Amino acid sequence: MKKTLLFTLALLLSGAAFAQNRGTILSESFDGKSLPSGWSVFGDGNKNWSVTATDRAGGSPNELDLYWDPVFEGTSRMATPALNLTGMESIVVSFKHYFDYYPYYGNTCTLGIATSSDNGTTWNTGWSQVYNETKRYVVNEVIETADMGKENVLVCIYFEGSTNDINSWQFDDFLIFKQEETDAEVLSIDTYDRLGNGNNKVSFTAKNLGKNTITSFEAKYQIEGEDEYVTETFTTNMETYASEQFTFETPLFVTIGEYKLNVEITSVNGVNDNYIDNNIKAKDIDVKLGTCQRIPMIEHFSSSTCYPCVFTNKNMDTLTAKNPGRYTYVKYPMNGPAPGDPYYISDCNTRRVYYGVNNVPTIFLDGTLAEDPLPQEKLDRNYNEPSFIDIRGSFNVNEENSTITVVADIFSYTDINNIATYISVNEKVTTENVGVNGETEFHHILMKMLGSASGIKTSIEAGTYYRFEYTHDMTTTNMEELGDLEVAIWIQDTKTKEVYNSRFAYEYTDHVYPVQNLNITTIDEDPKLKLTWDAPEGNTLPDGYNILIDGVLVKENVRGLTITDNASVWNVYDGQTHYVEVVAIYPNSKRSVSAIGVVSDVLNVNEIEANKCNIYPNPANDRLYIEAEAEIIEVSVYDVYGRHQVTETPSHRDMTSVNVSGLNTGIYFVKINTENGEIVKRFIKE
Repeated sequence: MKKTLLFTLALLLSGAAFAQNRGTILSESFDGKSLPSGWSVFGDGNKNWSVTATDRAGGSPNELDLYWDPVFEGTSRMATPALNLTGMESIVVSFKHYFDYYPYYGNTCTLGIATSSDNGTTWNTGWSQVYNETKRYVVNEVIETADMGKENVLVCIYFEGSTNDINSWQFDDFLIFKQEETDAEVLSIDTYDRLGNGNNKVSFTAKNLGKNTITSFEAKYQIEGEDEYVTETFTTNMETYASEQFTFETPLFVTIGEYKLNVEITSVNGVNDNYIDNNIKAKDIDVKLGTCQRIPMIEHFSSSTCYPCVFTNKNMDTLTAKNPGRYTYVKYPMNGPAPGDPYYISDCNTRRVYYGVNNVPTIFLDGTLAEDPLPQEKLDRNYNEPSFIDIRGSFNVNEENSTITVVADIFSYTDINNIATYISVNEKVTTENVGVNGETEFHHILMKMLGSASGIKTSIEAGTYYRFEYTHDMTTTNMEELGDLEVAIWIQDTKTKEVYNSRFAYEYTDHVYPVQNLNITTIDEDPKLKLTWDAPEGNTLPDGYNILIDGVLVKENVRGLTITDNASVWNVYDGQTHYVEVVAIYPNSKRSVSAIGVVSDVLNVNEIEANKCNIYPNPANDRLYIEAEAEIIEVSVYDVYGRHQVTETPSHRDMTSVNVSGLNTGIYFVKINTENGEIVKRFIKE
């Protein structure tokens, strides 16, 4: 996802003059694939600077990168376009950076800020600091050099030392501004850009760029284009350059669609802000049926003949030990450095080619190249970001013939194309692929990719689940112990390589089948919401069922196959569209994917017991037939979003049909309007 610039003007990047009272002088987040217009390198290292698709500095991809190769020793400066600082006695330079130190030689490196008003002939240092520790940093420095007050001033960040002492150095969110007495900035909207239907929290981060401490401020949010907005006052104690996250108490209710969310600071310390151009931020949000827990997917290319892999393996073992249940993992043993890992197979090479991996160790997190060691904060960030696709799988083994059987269910809260499902059988611990690097055991080692190492290509529709079943003879693999296996399942975009979700399958157990034929109606005048469903297939019955509305658990461990409750208690009788999920809960806290239904003005109708109705066939292909005891007046079909698809008027009193041949495969609702009332039935289009 591209970042929104704090302030963007083409004139700024071309070095044109600015009004002297303008707070933001320059803002750059390096979103393009190359250096922004007007940025240039002075001194050494012209080939070392680039823009990379990483986020190591703490912003969002992309970011500015200083790489160690080709090696030089000296000073390299990355300079902004020329800026007009007329009338200014000082400026503030702010940016994030990540220093990836190479401690082998034990030297230090210097990072600094300097200015020049003679096109780089003379540089005046405004700030510098020595670094020798790998970590993220934030710089906020007041710069007062001899170049202040002049036109055409270059501002640079400079590296001083030898690039032999670094692996790389990343920079992001570069901001130059004139400091005001009072200046609050909406630094970011922290609400996720993927939301589920219903109530959602609106969070944002504010930063104090002014000289005065901020003790309180007023802020509002609204959906762009709508008249209504929410305003709240926040109490804080933000000193200069401090930042803090805030959350509105009033949630945002959104239904399925795409929106632009605006957050704006309207006053600071009870008065107007001295600089208002940075007081508002916008963010595109995409709302679907619902969301689910995301489990980050780690793909690790390694080898028992790779010496640096030892340290990476130890770091990953430490990280995963601290995060049980918060990751999925597969490690691909590679055929290099020569002679290569003995457990290398062609499936590993398929994944290597897919990612373009040329050396080990290399780690990908959710399809994106990750730093080594993988930071806890990045794992946390991906874990906390919702997903639109749920995964539940189980596997069991046949000890007599050493085969494994895997069943996986994929449930989607949105329509999505160009995806592939991957299923890998790994061994948790191996000891017989020892190489030359000194390690005696290895973890999460790939044994076999089921279906295809290139993924099982598919397109999925909202409200629908898809099942994959595979059986494989494990004697044809490098397996050491049949009782030490694990199965990783993940869904990946074939174009962007983003992994939407992943999960380890439940081990050595029967499959966790979902409920079938969920039906939702309302009865009585209250009204009351009635849910009915059929038991899951399979030999193991669930312990009970959980009921969720718009992703919020409302009933837990329900026994039986039906439940009735006041719709007002569940907050669904309010004229909005709501989505109800029923989840089967199995022993040891195992759970199935959801069965989902919709409650809305369109589909929220009374069930009249005397008004018997039957639909067939279900699933349907060309036509859906309806029989009712009462006279049928009209028949309409809606998708799971509540969107109208087809309406037909019957020619017979108690029997009719509707053409569904033009519908896409998926779940639909047929609304039957009779002389005695309305009935809604759920059916599947094949």
